[in-house]
Amino acid sequence: MSAAGTPAAPATPETVEALIRHRLSTALGGWRGSIETALPTVVFVALWTWSQDIRLAAGAAMGIALVLAVVRLAQKSSLTHVLGAVFATGIAAFFALRSGRAEAAFLPGILTNAAYLVGTVFSILARWPAVGFLVGAGDPRAAEDPFGWRKDRGMVAVCSRLTWVLVGVYAIRLLIMVPLYLAAEVAWLGVAKIALGWPLWVASIAIMGWMLVAGHTPLEPEPEVVRDPEAEQA
Repeated sequence: MSAAGTPAAPATPETVEALIRHRLSTALGGWRGSIETALPTVVFVALWTWSQDIRLAAGAAMGIALVLAVVRLAQKSSLTHVLGAVFATGIAAFFALRSGRAEAAFLPGILTNAAYLVGTVFSILARWPAVGFLVGAGDPRAAEDPFGWRKDRGMVAVCSRLTWVLVGVYAIRLLIMVPLYLAAEVAWLGVAKIALGWPLWVASIAIMGWMLVAGHTPLEPEPEVVRDPEAEQA
């Protein structure tokens, strides 16, 4: 509160890093979403290890994902993470049942990470770094100019460096998951998927946070709008 009793205006970020920290804080999910994503995998691996029955394991995993969705609906809360879990579990169950091999349930995730790896590298090379879209999503002016962040060269440079962290995440997942998949190590695939999910994501966010705290890239001033008095009077 100010001396006059009115709320103080929020401080305006002075660096690219400070602005990105603020924007990313509004775009990331929390612990509940990570549990909703991991729980179907835990159920699948546990039941398959106990029964060696792919149908039972896949059905139970899909069932728990649907229960989580119903709970979200009953609470009238966001379905973003749980719908992703339902979709991913459904695809994984389809692959496992179709092939008759439990390890095939992890193939969609491996292929998705491979696609993300290629996509993030390409986004950096094309000067449209993937992290920039997260930054843009947190901009209140995104509805008017969703790609406004690209007008600041410093913003693009910092987002490119942060996107390399995502490249590392996808590369680590593939380096660990692919050999386990080829060796048909279902239990270890489940452990790896959970460990390389939210925990690795948190570690990557911590690295990004350190990069943002250490950096001091100045924001480029927005261009002033030149008004035409005659046009306004008309």
